[in-house]
Amino acid sequence: MSFGGAPAPGFSTRWTPLPQGVALAADPDVLPAGFRAGGLAAGIKPSGGIDVGLLVCDESAVTSAARFTRSGTQAAPVLVTREHTRLDAIRTVVVNSGNANAATGAQGYQQAAKMQGAAAMTSGVGEDQVAVCSTGVIGQQLDAGKVVAGLAALRERLAPDGLVDFQRAIMTTDLFEKRAALEVTLPSGPVVRLSAQAKGAGMIQPSFATMLCFVQTDAALSVQTADLLLGVCVQRSFDRISVDGQLSTNDTVILQASGASGVTIEPESPDELRFGEALDTLLRHLALLIVRDGEGSVRTGRVIVRGGHGPNVERAARAVANSPLVKTALHGGDPNWGRIVQAVGMALVDTAPLPVDVAIEGVQVCVAGQAVPFDQGDLAARVEADEVEYVIGLPGDGFETEVFFSDLGHEYIRINAEYTT
Repeated sequence: MSFGGAPAPGFSTRWTPLPQGVALAADPDVLPAGFRAGGLAAGIKPSGGIDVGLLVCDESAVTSAARFTRSGTQAAPVLVTREHTRLDAIRTVVVNSGNANAATGAQGYQQAAKMQGAAAMTSGVGEDQVAVCSTGVIGQQLDAGKVVAGLAALRERLAPDGLVDFQRAIMTTDLFEKRAALEVTLPSGPVVRLSAQAKGAGMIQPSFATMLCFVQTDAALSVQTADLLLGVCVQRSFDRISVDGQLSTNDTVILQASGASGVTIEPESPDELRFGEALDTLLRHLALLIVRDGEGSVRTGRVIVRGGHGPNVERAARAVANSPLVKTALHGGDPNWGRIVQAVGMALVDTAPLPVDVAIEGVQVCVAGQAVPFDQGDLAARVEADEVEYVIGLPGDGFETEVFFSDLGHEYIRINAEYTT
């Protein structure tokens, strides 16, 4: 596959400003200290592209944390990792693209276990410190022998600047790379690095997505701190995006802390707060890149819902983000706010008359369930932008949520109609 589109090396959206003390890394192609990576073509992708990647932490004192899809049909690599990996001490990640190894039964489980064993031998760590990830077509048996052969050839290619090939190894229908690196100046003085790589463009829904994300830092984190920060940041990033409302079988997010910088992030300290802000911004940035790359997408939407009942706020936000009518209007730059009201009403049945407020890009179009005058031409111009924000008010106050979503156009249908052919 040849990758088009425009990689986003910086933070180019108004929704992910860099926090104080956080800057883009001078060289985003180099991993934080203590990590090496690489990737190569092992013959899994029909296109012949790079399809096997390996990420290794050379520090034995590594700490880690992980989150996985909540799907009832989790893929074999997810099951193997959850059941046979020490999730607090992951040193190696092996990943393939071109085949999800999902819905493949006992044979698929064995192939994932074979990948785990081969990656352990290649990187010189125990099998229980290897996480296994796969992405691609569901329901086809994976030939792990190709992965094993690829790993043998990859052993000598691992390098701190091996990110480009590793990134390509995790991509499927992605049009551009999704990675970034940050330098974090801690309040106590030292500087630590954070980097992350992600993939995903379709089968994306809050409660994760068809996505993989790998995060590295040269800071030292306790297991408890790593798990706490990753959990909170995932809830504010990958749990807040939708392309097509579909929950994937393979979603995995892994954070690894090498400690190679010699800087320890102490719990409940100003350093932890600064580091957490940086991690949050990094993951939200990558989540937005996934939405921006939503198959065939040309615009990104953000819906904010406020009100006095938490479940209603959440239901309304997700209903708008997943509405085909709202998403097609976003695609066409159509300021048809009636579709938003319809989606909210569908989510909150038996609540009529619902005094809903709606504003689009700061233009109030509906107050207490009734249309209000506004400049149609001005609003039409605003919704032709690359990013469009919708704010919805429900009765009461005390709760607020957001969901980022892509539009829905002809290209999405073409890509998914031809995905296995």
